[in-house]
Amino acid sequence: MPIVHSRPRRLWRRTIRLLIATTLVTSVPLAVADSRAILEGERFHPEVGAHGMVATSHFLASQVAHDVLADGGNAVDAAVTAGFALAVTQPRSGNIGGGGFMLISDEKSGKVIAIDYREKAPSAAYETMFQNDAGEAVPRLSRFTHNASGVPGTVAGLALALDQYGTLSLAEALAPAIDLAENGFPLPQRFVDGIEQARERLEKWPATRAKFFKPDGSRYDVGDIYRQPDLAATLKRIADKGPREFYEGETARLIAAEMQDHDGLMTREDLAAYQPTIREPSHGTYRGYDVYAMSPPSSGGVHIVQMLNILEGYDIGAMGFNSADTIHVMAEAMKRAYADRSKYLGDTDFVDVPLEGLTSKAYADELRAEIPLDQATPSTEIAPGKPLPYESNETTHFSIADDNGLAVSNTYTINFSYGSGIVVEGAGFLLNNEMDDFSAKPGVPNAYGLIGGEANKVEPNKRMLSSMTPTIVKKDGHNVLITGSPGGSRIITTTLQVLMNVIDHDMNVQTAVSVPRIHHQWLPDEIRIEQGISPDTIALLEAMGHTVSQQDAMGAAQSILIDDGTFYGGADPRRSTSSAMGL
Repeated sequence: MPIVHSRPRRLWRRTIRLLIATTLVTSVPLAVADSRAILEGERFHPEVGAHGMVATSHFLASQVAHDVLADGGNAVDAAVTAGFALAVTQPRSGNIGGGGFMLISDEKSGKVIAIDYREKAPSAAYETMFQNDAGEAVPRLSRFTHNASGVPGTVAGLALALDQYGTLSLAEALAPAIDLAENGFPLPQRFVDGIEQARERLEKWPATRAKFFKPDGSRYDVGDIYRQPDLAATLKRIADKGPREFYEGETARLIAAEMQDHDGLMTREDLAAYQPTIREPSHGTYRGYDVYAMSPPSSGGVHIVQMLNILEGYDIGAMGFNSADTIHVMAEAMKRAYADRSKYLGDTDFVDVPLEGLTSKAYADELRAEIPLDQATPSTEIAPGKPLPYESNETTHFSIADDNGLAVSNTYTINFSYGSGIVVEGAGFLLNNEMDDFSAKPGVPNAYGLIGGEANKVEPNKRMLSSMTPTIVKKDGHNVLITGSPGGSRIITTTLQVLMNVIDHDMNVQTAVSVPRIHHQWLPDEIRIEQGISPDTIALLEAMGHTVSQQDAMGAAQSILIDDGTFYGGADPRRSTSSAMGL
């Protein structure tokens, strides 16, 4: 049943105009800080709120969602409003041309539900569509062509959440996004830098070039007012006619025309047939906490639970945060989970996935017994296990909670930064390139280096496997931690570490999302680390036989911690526009 609140007043136009009139680049809350200082150990105080909390990757989306809560809306109202606002303010990852997953926890009913609005393969898709005549996978085909796009699910998924659990109308939830697209907003540095970095790819298509560059081809500068009239018109159509407009109306016609003009397989019939679905979330326990995360076609929830089950057998707190011993057992648990991912995970509407076995404590005990405490296990010696029985990167995450026991964890994406790079002519939004998340050829890694198998091969109308991991942790029936992250294959391990930082290391939520992270995904056989891991620790890990590689920052875990009725927001400084706002 929907959660009922008094109908909010309409304050968004006034709020957005006030924001546009201010210098937004300098108004980022304390929760956003210099990542170098954080990695050097400086502690930051999280944003605190008495009645609710919003944490998103863009301060404008945080602001409009905050205003919804302040005006009496619930967490789902605020989440849907933020989701559409991010589609305007952060087009590299926020979207209406992609898809994702939403977890909703309602303390009053005790239910946690998972909304799957992942993209689907077109009905004309086939297993070898991204291979050449020699049977070799051709990465360009699954990444930068019109056939790289699955049927988008965001509009249908957000509308379903609002209809089932919100109090606003869709038009009301879309109002801030429409204003931002129509009237524009001042561009922050991250937006400008992102466009310049992707210039070569974005200049290829006329509609994309027109959206992201000035008429003379020059770039936008920081502080320029950025308007998107085609996107505003699309959002207005959806607001006026409802979510099916995207799938059966003028927007559907524009998408189908774009496909037809460039030999794309997606049709109007594919769009009209798309529906999101409600699933049971993956569930496990860790040191007395209930952990809920997304179920397949996301692999995230299954492997979060699997890794936590393995790690529960160690005294992680006593071993110490990011000590060599802790990183060693984390990496060993990660290897085994990603090995299983390569064989077993796929869309459960198409394949049997041994969910019960993968998430069982007994299977974790077997895997833990294989882990030596003083030596790395080479990935070549790790194969997918036998978790019986069977049973029938560029992404953005946001977390929102209200004071009536409703919490939302949402992760959605168009895959790469800017997806396929293709803007739908006349509609103003980017198409995803999620087809690359299928196994173009079993055993061949995708863009994130992830190995896939038969369970995730391309099939018509199938949802491609994902790593997105929206997660909600509960204690004694109460929402405690709402988290998740972007980051491709690193999403699962980023989310895992936020949970461990809070539960095992007793960190406040801002510290939990800010401190250095590590990652191992079985293949390649290396521990990827962020800057800030001690050279002494690295030397100890290498002495155990690990290969350690320092690379760029991983993820952006917008998170909320609820402790004794107080909301604490942690905005990840790895994205300069991140913002946590409480009330």
